[in-house]
Amino acid sequence: MPLLTGGPDHTDLLVRAQPRAGRPGIVGLYGDSLKVRLAAPPVEGAANQELVKVLAKALGIPGSSVEVIRGASARDKLVRIHGLSPNDTRERLGI
Repeated sequence: MPLLTGGPDHTDLLVRAQPRAGRPGIVGLYGDSLKVRLAAPPVEGAANQELVKVLAKALGIPGSSVEVIRGASARDKLVRIHGLSPNDTRERLGI
């Protein structure tokens, strides 16, 4: 599956999460995924909540527009970004 897929009103993004990192942020490409560092531990959805916040901030959209749709308990996740096309997402993330 490619890094970014979707349509004119949403993007599906492959993400590789790194929980318990020193500081949160987007690292860059990691194989076919976007690597994101998260300070939160992978306990009771804390890392997923932080992932949503980090991506929403980087994209300049509300957190309600970012949703983990696959891999909630895994490092490799599929995240849906509502309201942005794949090209818009790529441009805003600089990838």
